[in-house]
Amino acid sequence: MNADVQASNRKAELLADTVEHVAIDQYDARPVIDAMRKMSFTSRDTARAADILSMAIEDKGCSTWLTLAGSTSAGGCMHIYRDMVKYGMIDVVVSTGASIVDMDFFEALGFKHYQAQSNVDDRDLRALYIDRIYDTYIDEEELQSCDSTIKDLCDALEPRPYSSREFIFEMGRWLAAGNARKPGSLIQTAYEEGVPIFCPAFTDSSAGFGLVKHQVERMKAGQPYLTIDSVADFRELTDVKIAAGTTGLFMVGGGVPKNFAQDTVVCAEILGVEAEMHKYAVQITVADVRDGACSSSTLKEACSWGKVDVTWEQMVFAEATTVVPLIASDAWHRAGWKGRERPRWARLFARPV
Repeated sequence: MNADVQASNRKAELLADTVEHVAIDQYDARPVIDAMRKMSFTSRDTARAADILSMAIEDKGCSTWLTLAGSTSAGGCMHIYRDMVKYGMIDVVVSTGASIVDMDFFEALGFKHYQAQSNVDDRDLRALYIDRIYDTYIDEEELQSCDSTIKDLCDALEPRPYSSREFIFEMGRWLAAGNARKPGSLIQTAYEEGVPIFCPAFTDSSAGFGLVKHQVERMKAGQPYLTIDSVADFRELTDVKIAAGTTGLFMVGGGVPKNFAQDTVVCAEILGVEAEMHKYAVQITVADVRDGACSSSTLKEACSWGKVDVTWEQMVFAEATTVVPLIASDAWHRAGWKGRERPRWARLFARPV
Protein backbone atom coordinates (compact mmCIF):
# COMPACT_ATOMS: atom_id res chain seq x y z
CA MET A 1 0.00 0.00 0.00
CA ASN A 2 1.55 3.31 -1.05
CA ALA A 3 1.82 6.38 1.17
CA ASP A 4 -1.03 8.28 -0.54
CA VAL A 5 -3.47 5.43 -0.01
CA GLN A 6 -2.37 5.04 3.60
CA ALA A 7 -2.89 8.77 4.21
CA SER A 8 -6.31 8.66 2.55
CA ASN A 9 -7.37 5.71 4.69
CA ARG A 10 -6.07 7.37 7.85
CA LYS A 11 -7.94 10.59 7.04
CA ALA A 12 -11.16 8.69 6.42
CA GLU A 13 -10.68 6.90 9.74
CA LEU A 14 -10.25 10.19 11.63
CA LEU A 15 -13.25 11.79 9.88
CA ALA A 16 -15.62 8.92 10.59
CA ASP A 17 -17.85 10.28 13.38
CA THR A 18 -19.86 13.37 12.51
CA VAL A 19 -21.03 15.91 15.05
CA GLU A 20 -24.79 15.59 15.54
CA HIS A 21 -26.62 18.87 16.17
CA VAL A 22 -29.33 18.98 18.82
CA ALA A 23 -32.64 20.72 18.14
CA ILE A 24 -34.74 22.49 20.76
CA ASP A 25 -37.94 20.61 19.92
CA GLN A 26 -36.33 17.18 20.43
CA TYR A 27 -36.57 17.31 24.22
CA ASP A 28 -38.37 19.30 26.91
CA ALA A 29 -35.91 21.00 29.25
CA ARG A 30 -38.57 22.65 31.43
CA PRO A 31 -38.43 20.02 34.22
CA VAL A 32 -34.64 20.37 34.38
CA ILE A 33 -34.80 24.17 34.50
CA ASP A 34 -37.58 24.01 37.14
CA ALA A 35 -35.37 21.76 39.27
CA MET A 36 -32.34 24.00 38.77
CA ARG A 37 -34.35 26.98 40.01
CA LYS A 38 -34.38 25.35 43.46
CA MET A 39 -30.64 24.60 43.44
CA SER A 40 -27.57 26.82 43.87
CA PHE A 41 -24.43 27.92 42.02
CA THR A 42 -24.46 27.75 38.20
CA SER A 43 -27.66 25.69 38.15
CA ARG A 44 -29.68 28.51 39.72
CA ASP A 45 -27.98 31.05 37.45
CA THR A 46 -28.93 28.93 34.44
CA ALA A 47 -32.57 28.78 35.55
CA ARG A 48 -32.71 32.54 36.04
CA ALA A 49 -31.12 33.05 32.62
CA ALA A 50 -33.83 30.85 31.11
CA ASP A 51 -36.50 32.90 32.89
CA ILE A 52 -35.02 36.16 31.56
CA LEU A 53 -34.88 34.85 27.98
CA SER A 54 -38.53 33.79 28.22
CA MET A 55 -39.45 37.21 29.66
CA ALA A 56 -37.77 38.95 26.72
CA ILE A 57 -39.57 36.73 24.21
CA GLU A 58 -42.92 37.22 25.94
CA ASP A 59 -42.46 41.02 26.12
CA LYS A 60 -44.46 42.12 23.08
CA GLY A 61 -42.50 45.36 22.80
CA CYS A 62 -39.08 43.71 22.97
CA SER A 63 -36.77 42.75 20.11
CA THR A 64 -34.50 39.82 21.00
CA TRP A 65 -30.93 39.60 19.71
CA LEU A 66 -28.58 36.62 19.65
CA THR A 67 -24.82 37.14 19.79
CA LEU A 68 -22.42 34.29 19.03
CA ALA A 69 -18.72 33.88 19.70
CA GLY A 70 -16.72 30.69 19.97
CA SER A 71 -17.27 27.34 18.29
CA THR A 72 -20.57 26.13 19.73
CA SER A 73 -22.06 25.88 16.22
CA ALA A 74 -19.37 23.38 15.23
CA GLY A 75 -19.87 21.64 18.58
CA GLY A 76 -23.53 20.72 18.08
CA CYS A 77 -25.61 23.87 18.77
CA MET A 78 -26.01 24.97 15.13
CA HIS A 79 -29.64 23.88 14.81
CA ILE A 80 -30.55 25.55 18.11
CA TYR A 81 -29.65 28.96 16.72
CA ARG A 82 -31.37 28.21 13.43
CA ASP A 83 -34.55 27.13 15.20
CA MET A 84 -34.58 30.20 17.44
CA VAL A 85 -34.72 32.26 14.24
CA LYS A 86 -37.15 29.88 12.53
CA TYR A 87 -39.69 30.05 15.38
CA GLY A 88 -39.46 33.82 15.81
CA MET A 89 -37.57 33.78 19.10
CA ILE A 90 -34.68 35.86 17.70
CA ASP A 91 -34.88 39.02 15.55
CA VAL A 92 -31.18 39.84 15.02
CA VAL A 93 -27.98 37.78 15.00
CA VAL A 94 -24.56 39.31 15.74
CA SER A 95 -21.76 36.79 15.33
CA THR A 96 -18.15 36.09 14.62
CA GLY A 97 -17.43 35.34 11.00
CA ALA A 98 -16.31 31.83 11.86
CA SER A 99 -19.69 30.81 13.33
CA ILE A 100 -21.49 32.04 10.22
CA VAL A 101 -19.08 31.07 7.44
CA ASP A 102 -16.69 28.33 8.62
CA MET A 103 -19.46 26.51 10.45
CA ASP A 104 -22.98 27.32 9.20
CA PHE A 105 -22.30 28.17 5.54
CA PHE A 106 -19.72 25.37 5.46
CA GLU A 107 -22.36 22.81 6.42
CA ALA A 108 -24.91 24.38 4.07
CA LEU A 109 -22.48 23.46 1.28
CA GLY A 110 -22.85 19.82 2.34
CA PHE A 111 -19.74 19.49 4.50
CA LYS A 112 -19.56 18.18 8.07
CA HIS A 113 -17.83 18.65 11.40
CA TYR A 114 -16.38 15.55 13.02
CA GLN A 115 -15.79 14.31 16.53
CA ALA A 116 -12.05 14.21 17.17
CA GLN A 117 -10.25 11.10 18.31
CA SER A 118 -8.06 11.41 21.39
CA ASN A 119 -4.26 11.27 21.43
CA VAL A 120 -3.71 12.22 17.78
CA ASP A 121 -0.58 14.22 17.05
CA ASP A 122 -1.48 17.64 15.61
CA ARG A 123 1.50 17.36 13.25
CA ASP A 124 -0.16 14.29 11.77
CA LEU A 125 -3.43 16.23 11.45
CA ARG A 126 -1.60 18.98 9.58
CA ALA A 127 -0.07 16.47 7.16
CA LEU A 128 -3.56 15.07 6.49
CA TYR A 129 -5.13 18.53 6.05
CA ILE A 130 -7.38 18.14 9.09
CA ASP A 131 -8.02 21.24 11.22
CA ARG A 132 -8.85 20.80 14.91
CA ILE A 133 -11.16 22.85 17.13
CA TYR A 134 -10.54 21.35 20.58
CA ASP A 135 -12.22 17.95 20.12
CA THR A 136 -13.76 18.68 16.71
CA TYR A 137 -12.26 18.18 13.25
CA ILE A 138 -12.78 20.03 9.96
CA ASP A 139 -11.49 18.83 6.60
CA GLU A 140 -9.19 21.63 5.40
CA GLU A 141 -9.78 20.72 1.77
CA GLU A 142 -13.52 21.22 2.28
CA LEU A 143 -12.85 24.50 4.07
CA GLN A 144 -10.84 25.69 1.06
CA SER A 145 -13.82 24.82 -1.11
CA CYS A 146 -15.87 27.09 1.15
CA ASP A 147 -13.29 29.85 0.60
CA SER A 148 -13.61 29.40 -3.17
CA THR A 149 -17.40 29.58 -3.01
CA ILE A 150 -17.17 32.90 -1.17
CA LYS A 151 -14.82 34.18 -3.90
CA ASP A 152 -17.29 33.08 -6.58
CA LEU A 153 -20.05 34.97 -4.77
CA CYS A 154 -17.85 38.07 -4.63
CA ASP A 155 -17.10 37.82 -8.35
CA ALA A 156 -20.81 37.62 -9.16
CA LEU A 157 -21.81 40.70 -7.13
CA GLU A 158 -21.60 44.37 -8.04
CA PRO A 159 -18.11 45.61 -7.06
CA ARG A 160 -18.89 48.12 -4.31
CA PRO A 161 -18.82 48.35 -0.50
CA TYR A 162 -21.14 45.97 1.39
CA SER A 163 -21.88 45.74 5.08
CA SER A 164 -21.42 42.22 6.40
CA ARG A 165 -25.19 42.16 6.90
CA GLU A 166 -25.72 42.87 3.21
CA PHE A 167 -23.14 40.33 2.04
CA ILE A 168 -24.59 37.59 4.29
CA PHE A 169 -28.02 38.45 2.90
CA GLU A 170 -26.61 37.67 -0.56
CA MET A 171 -25.21 34.40 0.78
CA GLY A 172 -28.69 33.51 2.03
CA ARG A 173 -30.24 34.47 -1.30
CA TRP A 174 -27.73 32.22 -3.10
CA LEU A 175 -28.46 29.27 -0.80
CA ALA A 176 -32.22 29.75 -1.11
CA ALA A 177 -31.96 29.78 -4.92
CA GLY A 178 -31.31 26.04 -4.85
CA ASN A 179 -27.60 26.01 -4.16
CA ALA A 180 -27.79 24.65 -0.60
CA ARG A 181 -26.70 21.03 -0.24
CA LYS A 182 -28.07 21.11 3.32
CA PRO A 183 -31.32 23.10 3.53
CA GLY A 184 -32.29 25.03 6.63
CA SER A 185 -28.97 26.59 7.57
CA LEU A 186 -28.97 29.59 9.89
CA ILE A 187 -27.98 31.86 6.99
CA GLN A 188 -30.76 30.62 4.72
CA THR A 189 -33.36 30.61 7.50
CA ALA A 190 -32.44 34.17 8.53
CA TYR A 191 -32.70 35.28 4.89
CA GLU A 192 -36.14 33.70 4.55
CA GLU A 193 -37.39 35.09 7.89
CA GLY A 194 -36.09 38.64 7.39
CA VAL A 195 -33.61 38.38 10.28
CA PRO A 196 -30.38 40.32 9.63
CA ILE A 197 -27.04 38.72 10.53
CA PHE A 198 -24.12 41.01 11.38
CA CYS A 199 -20.48 39.88 11.56
CA PRO A 200 -18.48 42.95 12.64
CA ALA A 201 -15.18 41.07 12.14
CA PHE A 202 -16.36 39.28 9.01
CA THR A 203 -12.98 38.79 7.37
CA ASP A 204 -11.69 36.94 10.44
CA SER A 205 -13.17 33.77 8.92
CA SER A 206 -13.13 31.62 5.83
CA ALA A 207 -14.80 34.52 4.05
CA GLY A 208 -11.63 36.56 4.49
CA PHE A 209 -9.59 34.24 2.28
CA GLY A 210 -12.20 34.34 -0.48
CA LEU A 211 -12.46 38.12 -0.27
CA VAL A 212 -8.69 38.58 -0.44
CA LYS A 213 -8.39 36.30 -3.48
CA HIS A 214 -11.26 38.19 -5.15
CA GLN A 215 -9.58 41.54 -4.54
CA VAL A 216 -6.09 40.41 -5.60
CA GLU A 217 -7.34 38.97 -8.89
CA ARG A 218 -9.43 42.07 -9.62
CA MET A 219 -6.53 44.39 -8.78
CA LYS A 220 -4.18 42.47 -11.09
CA ALA A 221 -6.77 42.76 -13.85
CA GLY A 222 -7.26 46.49 -13.18
CA GLN A 223 -10.90 45.89 -12.31
CA PRO A 224 -13.05 47.24 -9.44
CA TYR A 225 -13.64 44.93 -6.49
CA LEU A 226 -16.00 44.31 -3.60
CA THR A 227 -15.19 45.52 -0.07
CA ILE A 228 -16.72 45.00 3.38
CA ASP A 229 -17.71 48.22 5.16
CA SER A 230 -17.46 47.66 8.93
CA VAL A 231 -18.64 51.21 9.64
CA ALA A 232 -21.87 50.43 7.80
CA ASP A 233 -22.27 47.40 10.08
CA PHE A 234 -22.20 49.61 13.16
CA ARG A 235 -24.52 52.17 11.63
CA GLU A 236 -27.03 49.57 10.45
CA LEU A 237 -27.18 47.70 13.76
CA THR A 238 -27.63 51.03 15.55
CA ASP A 239 -30.50 51.76 13.15
CA VAL A 240 -32.09 48.48 14.29
CA LYS A 241 -31.64 49.42 17.95
CA ILE A 242 -33.25 52.81 17.40
CA ALA A 243 -36.17 51.27 15.51
CA ALA A 244 -36.60 48.46 18.06
CA GLY A 245 -36.70 50.50 21.25
CA THR A 246 -36.80 47.78 23.89
CA THR A 247 -34.25 45.02 23.32
CA GLY A 248 -33.01 41.83 24.95
CA LEU A 249 -29.65 40.13 24.44
CA PHE A 250 -28.94 36.40 24.55
CA MET A 251 -25.15 36.25 24.38
CA VAL A 252 -23.23 33.03 23.82
CA GLY A 253 -19.60 33.79 24.57
CA GLY A 254 -18.29 37.32 24.44
CA GLY A 255 -15.83 38.91 22.04
CA VAL A 256 -16.61 41.46 19.38
CA PRO A 257 -20.29 40.42 18.90
CA LYS A 258 -21.09 41.07 22.57
CA ASN A 259 -19.56 44.54 22.65
CA PHE A 260 -20.83 45.44 19.16
CA ALA A 261 -24.42 44.72 20.15
CA GLN A 262 -24.12 46.55 23.47
CA ASP A 263 -22.44 49.59 21.93
CA THR A 264 -25.48 50.43 19.79
CA VAL A 265 -27.02 52.19 22.80
CA VAL A 266 -24.02 54.51 23.08
CA CYS A 267 -23.83 55.02 19.32
CA ALA A 268 -27.48 56.07 19.20
CA GLU A 269 -26.82 58.60 21.95
CA ILE A 270 -23.90 60.03 19.98
CA LEU A 271 -26.26 60.37 17.00
CA GLY A 272 -28.60 62.41 19.18
CA VAL A 273 -31.15 59.65 19.81
CA GLU A 274 -31.98 58.62 23.36
CA ALA A 275 -32.08 54.82 23.08
CA GLU A 276 -32.92 52.84 26.20
CA MET A 277 -30.37 50.44 27.60
CA HIS A 278 -30.85 46.78 26.68
CA LYS A 279 -33.62 45.76 29.05
CA TYR A 280 -32.91 42.02 29.22
CA ALA A 281 -29.47 40.44 29.00
CA VAL A 282 -28.01 36.98 29.46
CA GLN A 283 -24.39 36.08 28.87
CA ILE A 284 -22.96 32.56 28.92
CA THR A 285 -19.19 32.53 29.22
CA VAL A 286 -16.22 30.82 30.84
CA ALA A 287 -14.10 33.98 30.71
CA ASP A 288 -12.49 35.15 33.93
CA VAL A 289 -13.60 38.63 35.02
CA ARG A 290 -10.29 39.46 36.70
CA ASP A 291 -8.32 40.36 33.56
CA GLY A 292 -10.61 43.28 32.70
CA ALA A 293 -11.23 42.05 29.16
CA CYS A 294 -14.48 42.87 27.42
CA SER A 295 -15.45 39.24 26.93
CA SER A 296 -15.49 38.70 30.66
CA SER A 297 -16.91 42.05 31.71
CA THR A 298 -20.09 41.45 33.65
CA LEU A 299 -23.43 42.84 32.58
CA LYS A 300 -23.46 44.97 35.72
CA GLU A 301 -20.20 46.52 34.51
CA ALA A 302 -21.88 47.23 31.16
CA CYS A 303 -24.51 49.24 33.04
CA SER A 304 -21.82 51.73 34.05
CA TRP A 305 -21.28 52.39 30.34
CA GLY A 306 -25.01 52.93 29.78
CA LYS A 307 -25.39 49.73 27.73
CA VAL A 308 -27.36 47.22 29.80
CA ASP A 309 -29.98 47.65 32.50
CA VAL A 310 -29.33 45.53 35.58
CA THR A 311 -32.89 44.67 36.59
CA TRP A 312 -33.10 41.64 34.29
CA GLU A 313 -29.56 40.47 33.64
CA GLN A 314 -27.77 37.21 34.36
CA MET A 315 -24.22 35.99 33.90
CA VAL A 316 -23.87 32.21 33.55
CA PHE A 317 -20.29 31.03 33.97
CA ALA A 318 -20.49 27.74 32.11
CA GLU A 319 -19.28 26.11 28.92
CA ALA A 320 -22.02 27.08 26.49
CA THR A 321 -22.81 23.70 24.92
CA THR A 322 -23.80 22.42 28.38
CA VAL A 323 -26.43 25.08 29.11
CA VAL A 324 -27.55 26.63 25.79
CA PRO A 325 -29.56 23.49 24.83
CA LEU A 326 -31.37 23.66 28.18
CA ILE A 327 -32.10 27.40 28.14
CA ALA A 328 -33.25 27.45 24.51
CA SER A 329 -35.40 24.33 24.83
CA ASP A 330 -37.02 25.71 27.98
CA ALA A 331 -37.92 28.94 26.17
CA TRP A 332 -39.26 27.06 23.14
CA HIS A 333 -41.48 24.78 25.21
CA ARG A 334 -42.83 27.69 27.28
CA ALA A 335 -44.06 28.95 23.90
CA GLY A 336 -43.84 32.69 24.45
CA TRP A 337 -42.87 32.92 20.77
CA LYS A 338 -46.27 31.70 19.59
CA GLY A 339 -48.23 34.60 18.17
CA ARG A 340 -45.23 36.90 18.62
CA GLU A 341 -45.01 39.59 15.96
CA ARG A 342 -41.81 39.27 13.93
CA PRO A 343 -40.27 42.66 13.18
CA ARG A 344 -38.22 41.32 10.22
CA TRP A 345 -35.58 44.02 10.58
CA ALA A 346 -34.03 43.10 7.22
CA ARG A 347 -36.80 45.20 5.70
CA LEU A 348 -35.10 48.31 7.11
CA PHE A 349 -32.39 47.84 4.52
CA ALA A 350 -34.43 46.74 1.50
CA ARG A 351 -33.04 48.30 -1.66
CA PRO A 352 -35.51 49.87 -4.06
CA VAL A 353 -36.17 47.63 -7.07
